[in-house]
Amino acid sequence: MSDNNKKQLEQQLWNIANTLRGKMDADEFRDYILGFIFYKYLSEKMELYANKILTEDGLTYLDIDEATEEGQEYLEAIKEEAVHSLGYFLKPSELFSEMAKKGNSENKEEGASNFILDELTQVLKHIEQSTMGTESEDDFNKLFEDLDLTSTKLGRTEAAKNDLIAKVLGHLDKIDFKLQDTEADVLGDAYEYLIGQFASGAGKKAGEFYTPQEVSKVLAKLVTTGKTKLKSVYDPTCGSGSLLLRVAKEVQEVSKFYGQELNRTTYNLARMNMILHDVHFQKFDIRQDDTLEHPQHLGQEFEAIVANPPFSAQWSANPLHMSDDRFSQYGKLAPSSKADFAFVQHMVHHLAENGTMAVVLPHGVLFRGGAEAHIRQYLIADRNYLDAVIGLPAGIFYGTGIPTCILVFKKCREQADNILFIEASQHYGKEKTQNYLRIEDIEKITYTYRERCAEDKYSYLAPLSEVKENDFNLNIPRYVDTFAEVKAIDLKEIATALAALEIEMQEADNTIDAFCDELGIPKPF
Repeated sequence: MSDNNKKQLEQQLWNIANTLRGKMDADEFRDYILGFIFYKYLSEKMELYANKILTEDGLTYLDIDEATEEGQEYLEAIKEEAVHSLGYFLKPSELFSEMAKKGNSENKEEGASNFILDELTQVLKHIEQSTMGTESEDDFNKLFEDLDLTSTKLGRTEAAKNDLIAKVLGHLDKIDFKLQDTEADVLGDAYEYLIGQFASGAGKKAGEFYTPQEVSKVLAKLVTTGKTKLKSVYDPTCGSGSLLLRVAKEVQEVSKFYGQELNRTTYNLARMNMILHDVHFQKFDIRQDDTLEHPQHLGQEFEAIVANPPFSAQWSANPLHMSDDRFSQYGKLAPSSKADFAFVQHMVHHLAENGTMAVVLPHGVLFRGGAEAHIRQYLIADRNYLDAVIGLPAGIFYGTGIPTCILVFKKCREQADNILFIEASQHYGKEKTQNYLRIEDIEKITYTYRERCAEDKYSYLAPLSEVKENDFNLNIPRYVDTFAEVKAIDLKEIATALAALEIEMQEADNTIDAFCDELGIPKPF
């Protein structure tokens, strides 16, 4: 699909959002649209799969008559294979296109057969039920729980709710996602577009900010440096899973994706996002819970770790954590008011010996004192894990202007006697009030990191001894001098110019004075 077609698709999706806008806030209608897109995707995938199986019999999936014994035999056989290969099953009558057709039939009389709400609720339940007792059960469990078709926000009466849902299904049904002749990624990209659009206003209170695609690209490129395949990639605050999928775009293959997310709705989006991007249910392991308090991947190590954890979030800092393997060796816990380093410690604990991790953090982690200074010193002086510090431009995250940085950690560093500092904060584009990293900015950061090169006013290789002299304060201006010499001011020249200006103003006043006398009107001064 060309960029132009993709834009048209995104526009259509946005139009559907407008159908729901005003009835509920952005977060809520996001859940409905994304849920229905996911249902449409599962339906199209199911139909394509079944049609392929039925080719030899000269049938299509919609040809099967569910009311006959023969039809039931076909469905049983297809179900067995579909649950094994796709992880779920849908009958022909449960496909999205059939429900959309039914909901938008010409028969609009009250109580007529175009009422689909109950049927739709059952279909969504059936999708989950079809996975019960199979390997994919956990991946589909309560996946549609945010798609509340009984919500009064959809309408005051059942008929009003039905009309609205039928309208949304009708709009979506007109969009051809062309799964059979194009990259499955197209639908996934549109899905990400909606997540990005609707996430931009969400999560501000919790310090959670959707990771802009440009920042995701930088993180993905950093952790895949020198690699074409990854055994595993992990995001401990994975949100909708976009960052994990971005890493996969930078290499030929990722064997398995791991993630954890606290928010239930976002956790559901992450699982949907994986499936929409054609990641087989056996290749991802996304869990829901509090990463710091209840980590779900204990004992596992990962080759690539990426994260954009909530900035300076509060956490328990419970003294019991001092016996937790993730934190015990440091001797101190991150302060309860700022969990930034607690996330870093968690990630370092899960990092494989041959792995790389890149994490977005607020600038404060570079220089704050107390326990954070202690942890910083331990990571550098005792473990020597910190590989690079990259300063990002302010204003690149939706909804906050907070300055941020990326810290890159490795347990086996190639150049263990220095730390690379990159000052990229002045290299960005601007669109309205939002700053963003341009392609050339992303390439410059990536190139500088990969080549580990020093450049005047942009990057610097700081010997560990220098970092120690600075008391392990990592504030970037201490290492990368961006001071631009100001041109010397000639005071004599300025005084002469001011005197000439004074004379010019006096002459103008005299001219106005003369005009006023001539016209017989009061002078303005």
